[in-house]
Amino acid sequence: MEQFTYKKSADVLALAASFADFTYKKHCHEEYAVGVTLRGIQQYNLSDSFQSSHKNGVMLFNREQYHDGRSYDKEGIDYVMLYIKPELVAEILGKKELRFQSPIVYDVSLARSICALSRAILDGNDETLCTEQLIHLIGMLSKTAMDAEQRKNNRLVKQAKEMMYGSIGNVLKLDDLCKEFGMSKYQLIREFKAHTGISPYQFFLNCKVEHAKRSIEASKDIYTAVAEYGFVDLTHLNRHFKSMFGITAYEYMSQLQ
Repeated sequence: MEQFTYKKSADVLALAASFADFTYKKHCHEEYAVGVTLRGIQQYNLSDSFQSSHKNGVMLFNREQYHDGRSYDKEGIDYVMLYIKPELVAEILGKKELRFQSPIVYDVSLARSICALSRAILDGNDETLCTEQLIHLIGMLSKTAMDAEQRKNNRLVKQAKEMMYGSIGNVLKLDDLCKEFGMSKYQLIREFKAHTGISPYQFFLNCKVEHAKRSIEASKDIYTAVAEYGFVDLTHLNRHFKSMFGITAYEYMSQLQ
């Protein structure tokens, strides 16, 4: 049976998940995502590599790092995940960005810290306690990552993303992007995918779902999210939302209330 439980505190989103047959479609998050495999073997394609996280494996996802996800077998998996906004990391560490070098590490202390914060958020503990645990966790995570403040994005990808962010509530107009860069659609798709691991359409749809999630968190209104971010209807949003988060937009909203 699929089970996905979300809760937010100290501006950090916690997830406790358990499933066997469910499969995440390829997607990414604008936040850092860190988690621990509690049972089973969790497998996923991450960028250009295939990963397997066994029990007590600490999974580290960089911002906008594309991945899917599934259980190794029908025995299923249990895991927890934390989604941490980059602004929080910058505020705590005084750095703009971190870059995890290893996608999976087996560090008992780090795993305990992630599980402790996850448990505190999911149990509804005082936000002050959650904040203190977050600060401790960020300090530990910084030791597993390199400073990526000077990391440079490909110019085409950066500008293409900015154009897509500017029209996030509409339909992706690939012709406008092609005209901007003087490229055919095939050239543009190939170049964009070479640098991001995903097509412009997949990136655009991913962004729409991510922004719809933020809208739901702020307004507790799924229909506002549907209208603001150009989904055909609630069914359209729910289908893509579940492929990224394991539950529908309505179920997500219900858990946050």
